[in-house]
Amino acid sequence: MMSLLKDPVLLAAALGTSLPFLSMAVILVFTRQNQRLSATISVGSVSVSLLSSLYLLITLYGAGAPVQYEFPWLLADDIVIPFGYLLDPLSLLMLTIVAVISFLVQVYSIGYMSGDPGFSRYYAFQSLFAWAMMSMVIAPSMLQLFIFWELVGLASYLLIGFYYEKWSASQAGKKAFVMTRLGDIGFFLGLIILVLGFGDLSIVRMNEAGQGHQIPQYLITISALLIFGGVMGKSAQFPLLTWLPDAMEGPTPVSALLHSATMVAAGVYMFSRIFPFYSMSPEAMALALAIGTVTMLLSSTMAMATYDLKQVWAYSTVSQLGFMVMGLAAGGYFAGVFHLTTHAGFKALLFLCSGIFIHEYHTNDFRIIGQQGGRKLMIPMVCMTVGALALSGIFPFSGFFSKEAILGVLANHPNKLWLGAGLVGALMTAYYTFRLIFFMLFPRGVAAAHGVHDAKGSGHGHDDHEGEHHGYIFWTMAVPVMILAGISVVLGFSQSSLESFLMGHGSVPAQLAASGGEGHAAAHDGHGIGHYALLIGAVTMALGGIFWAFMEFGRKGATQEGFLRAFPVVERLFAARWYMDAFLRAFLDKVIYSGLTNVFTRNDRRVIDGGIDGICFFTVAGGRLLSFLQSGMLQYNLLVMIVAVGFVVLYFLLA
Repeated sequence: MMSLLKDPVLLAAALGTSLPFLSMAVILVFTRQNQRLSATISVGSVSVSLLSSLYLLITLYGAGAPVQYEFPWLLADDIVIPFGYLLDPLSLLMLTIVAVISFLVQVYSIGYMSGDPGFSRYYAFQSLFAWAMMSMVIAPSMLQLFIFWELVGLASYLLIGFYYEKWSASQAGKKAFVMTRLGDIGFFLGLIILVLGFGDLSIVRMNEAGQGHQIPQYLITISALLIFGGVMGKSAQFPLLTWLPDAMEGPTPVSALLHSATMVAAGVYMFSRIFPFYSMSPEAMALALAIGTVTMLLSSTMAMATYDLKQVWAYSTVSQLGFMVMGLAAGGYFAGVFHLTTHAGFKALLFLCSGIFIHEYHTNDFRIIGQQGGRKLMIPMVCMTVGALALSGIFPFSGFFSKEAILGVLANHPNKLWLGAGLVGALMTAYYTFRLIFFMLFPRGVAAAHGVHDAKGSGHGHDDHEGEHHGYIFWTMAVPVMILAGISVVLGFSQSSLESFLMGHGSVPAQLAASGGEGHAAAHDGHGIGHYALLIGAVTMALGGIFWAFMEFGRKGATQEGFLRAFPVVERLFAARWYMDAFLRAFLDKVIYSGLTNVFTRNDRRVIDGGIDGICFFTVAGGRLLSFLQSGMLQYNLLVMIVAVGFVVLYFLLA
């Protein structure tokens, strides 16, 4: 305790990560009936976490090496499993991102969740999530990271299925939990193989040993491929991606928290966390690049065929996570982390803006919102447009800088197929993003043709809530989105300082930065596509996507049907998520339930139960047979003794 008080860095790390857990415990045990007090405790604890993370970031900004604290946790013979904190540029950056998003979402939730009967329970789960996520990002070992990784999954399950009395919400929570656990099986097996083959799960020592060729190549490849299963599950990569759109069943602030920079970004963060180790396996990097590309393209097509406001951003999240994986797998450590950072701001912004519209109009259909005058809500409409421009990669918004960084890394890759896929993804992203924006800005009456009622008929129009726009409920939601909009405008200009911070202070070994595997600038040399050609190509694709969406949904006289309407089979394919859920359902029914489960059931009933029943039968029969030896008749007992002695004598005579 004295060492904790004497070391302000350690105190800040311990206080910032532990207070949300204490907040959760206090709310569930003592203050659940007092909604205002519960919110105060939760927001207060995450405020301290935010201040602690900012203090750590500022204090350790110029540290020359990672600051690490480890304390014995579990002891068994010669095995010591430590618990502690790893404070280096990557963990400090991610800790700050999580704290900022958690704080803004909790403030926003005061208005959005006002009057909900589960208000206190909601804030308890929010605190649980904040504790698990912040503890995970500063874990010094893969074992501690995995423990909090699973706790993040638990908190996500509770938040996604928050409206548990609603069938679709409870199913979405279970689907998210099961599909992410499926990926975690590979993650855990990879850790077991690594600890058996290398004997150490310390993140720093893993990275150093991998870069120093102290771990056999086959061991790196096998463990890296298995660990990537965790990335596939948590960050919704192909084929484990369909749980994330269904996770929109949770409250909208939950979507902003889980699907911007925290839960779904945990997989990308873990990839970045052990990037020096992972980069030593070309096979694992190639597989990750292929999976990230497929994920990015597939989810972009899905976003083109939905009219659900939150699901568009959910598919977009999957696509951008695939884009981050592409950047990392192509060798761009900074590019992947930078896009993770900018995406945190503008995707949280888009979800929170969507929440204001949903709270106002009580629908997720952006056609209905447009028909009922959604553009009259100026603050969320302007802020959502800012987020859309950042997502599309338009200068000077943050997404422009981070997307250009990833495209630069892809341009430097020997196989230009990946660059082509990235440019196509940029085009599709701008198209589906502004398809939504133009529907809301320029309603043409198409909603009525689809059976949408007008504002007066629905009873959820803008005029019915006019008073809220000037009350605390509206402003508790409006202020966080304005802050995030400002962040989305200015964050991109911090690229140089952020790159210097991440690459210059021990976050990755110096040889990684010097090897040429990193850097968006790598594409600017004579071996890749020219910087200006790449820049022009990226901007052209983004503007082309916006213009394409404008011609179909924004211009005067536009039918607002889109090109997919001319290809109904393709539209159904995209809307049905390429029938991935149908395939998984058929796989479960035909292979798991009818196949493996049936075999196991028969084995249980016939072999296991039958074996036990057989043993019991012979035991009972033997007991009944032996019971004749104790009949109570003296003559019978003497006869048995004489016969037994006779057999013994006969045995010796014959021997």
